[in-house]
Amino acid sequence: MRLYSTLSRQLEELAPPPGPIRMYFCGPTVYQRIHIGNARPFVIAMWLRSWLRAQGYEATLAINVTDVNDKIYDAAREQGIPSAELAARATQWYFDDTSLLGLGRPDVEPLATETVPEIVALIEELIAGGLAYEAGGDVYFRVGRFPDYGCLSGQRPDQVEEQEPSALKDDPRDFALWKGRKEGEDTFWPSPWGEGRPGWHIECSAMAEKFLGREFEIHGGGLDLVFPHHENEVAQSRGAGRPFAKVWMHNGMLRFTGEKMSKSLGNVATLRDVVGEWGRETLLLYFLTGLWRNPIDFSTEAMEAARAQVASFRNAFVGKDVAPAAALPQELVDALADDFNTPIALAVMHEWRADGRLEALRAALELFGLGSLAEERAAPAAIVALAEARREARARRDFAEADRLRDEIAAAGWDVRDAPDGFTLVPAS
Repeated sequence: MRLYSTLSRQLEELAPPPGPIRMYFCGPTVYQRIHIGNARPFVIAMWLRSWLRAQGYEATLAINVTDVNDKIYDAAREQGIPSAELAARATQWYFDDTSLLGLGRPDVEPLATETVPEIVALIEELIAGGLAYEAGGDVYFRVGRFPDYGCLSGQRPDQVEEQEPSALKDDPRDFALWKGRKEGEDTFWPSPWGEGRPGWHIECSAMAEKFLGREFEIHGGGLDLVFPHHENEVAQSRGAGRPFAKVWMHNGMLRFTGEKMSKSLGNVATLRDVVGEWGRETLLLYFLTGLWRNPIDFSTEAMEAARAQVASFRNAFVGKDVAPAAALPQELVDALADDFNTPIALAVMHEWRADGRLEALRAALELFGLGSLAEERAAPAAIVALAEARREARARRDFAEADRLRDEIAAAGWDVRDAPDGFTLVPAS
């Protein structure tokens, strides 16, 4: 199994099964409904875990939640509610909305607010080692004391711009590990440096170590996190003597008709709304069409194309009771073992559909959370009654009424297909 790593800028070979393979993916900062751009790393991580386990690996996945942050303070203040209340509510939204995808849950979903003791302990280590310093209730990491700073992102240490302006810093490049409590901040903890809360970057270093150990195999997240977030994680953890992550997976960004989707640009489509409009199968199929580390464009046209592919897979199983193959054929194994190439895997699946290799196809669909496309769905009795009425209308050559009934059936989410001995009802895609 080979995966491209941002750190080495080449494909890296994973240890053979059973591994273990421990994975940490950065989850969202929770203050509103997540958009489908946030969903891409979640989907990739869940698929990758399923694939690794299918290949005999002992795979563990942690996806964190950042539930204390400036954005949460600001959004809560605008809504006139406590920041902890908003964070708890938005965390549940995140769990609910990602569960709509039908991929299950990660093994561990740590919250930043539940990891504060480990964060404080790691900061104390960095101070003791001369890599961090306290200033006015804040604690900052000394970028100049970590020679390998920039190894992940390619940033030159002497050209790094200030990330968070503060007159308290010894060096403008330094970044916050602990932030002293400011007026209006209602979520805070005691610490050796006074009341406050963790900086963003140190949270993930502490959470990854707590649940996966000082060294683990894969760290993932969106490409926009390479700098400064993940660069700072490397500096903190390795500066404290941890080997940390071996392979760094950064998924390409989701673009809204060619432009990166972001809350600040206002061009977001929430995961909940997209699943409601298109269905989870169509959204998952859409994600299959792009190689995980490349950008992917979101548009009505792209979703319509994905929906058509969903229909083609579902149609292949209409009237057939097919069990999944015990093992995936080698052509799919080869595609996924070589940098988890889902577009090639999808092409292989369409070849199997066309060739009638439905056992193999069903096994592949189940791997990606699309096993429902191979399952027989019985139409509700009311829809069957409409289809019977339509058949009778056609028999008496009342085609206007037959068309009206067909449209009513379609509006309810079903397609009616005529056959010499009656009709078949299949879910619309």
